[in-house]
Amino acid sequence: EGKNADYIPQLSRINPEQYGISICSIDGQRYNIGDTEIDFTVQSCCKPINYGIALENLGEDYVHKYVGREPSGQAFNELLLNKKGNPHNPLINSGAIMTTSMLFSEEELSSRFEKLIEVWYKLSGGLYKIGFNNPVYLSEKKTADRNYALSYFMNEKNENKKTGFPDNTDINETLELYFQNCSIEVNTKILSIVASTLANGGINPFTGKQIFSSETVKNILSVMLTCGMYDYSGEFAFKIGIPAKSGVSGSIMIVIPNVMGI
Repeated sequence: EGKNADYIPQLSRINPEQYGISICSIDGQRYNIGDTEIDFTVQSCCKPINYGIALENLGEDYVHKYVGREPSGQAFNELLLNKKGNPHNPLINSGAIMTTSMLFSEEELSSRFEKLIEVWYKLSGGLYKIGFNNPVYLSEKKTADRNYALSYFMNEKNENKKTGFPDNTDINETLELYFQNCSIEVNTKILSIVASTLANGGINPFTGKQIFSSETVKNILSVMLTCGMYDYSGEFAFKIGIPAKSGVSGSIMIVIPNVMGI
């Protein structure tokens, strides 16, 4: 049932019959069934990763000065801010744009994106190449009116210097990086390993390296449980009860803490 998202035209052209499930346990056992080697763009599955990078580099207090951690109760791209004038959480579009503005912000755009790809590579244990889909990126950028509107809506709050973006944020550059993030390309095998790293307290099951601290992972999984499935998050938490993040490309990244990623 259902249909492909068409507000990003390139996504409407994907074969809707493709379906795959990949599982990776925290000790590296793997199971894959279906179309698990077909690449797709991560879209909103990048949001918890971006949030994690921001927490690692800048700390919880700094990040949550600019973005909340409550469900919005509204659609993912709603023109809506909380009572403080901040986005409700890092997993809706406004909050994800806000956290993107914090990622390696002192560096050139090319270097910022390169470092993000590097984090994805580490999270997936370096077993696969992390790709990038340029047609989806261009399609997303061309149809981004709502994301530009959200950004300028948040920037307006910066007049009183109490909320809005961090100082010296370039909105156009932030959105460029956000669209590039969403256009990172993986398959279900890769995404299951990323999820298993989160299930394993931030330690990749294949390399044994600590990619995110356990404190960062705790925060990521908390917002995934309460906000990761957008306005269906409450129902998903009630019926299924494990942290998950959906992406408009059709992907769902699920974490069963201390057990596996799906």
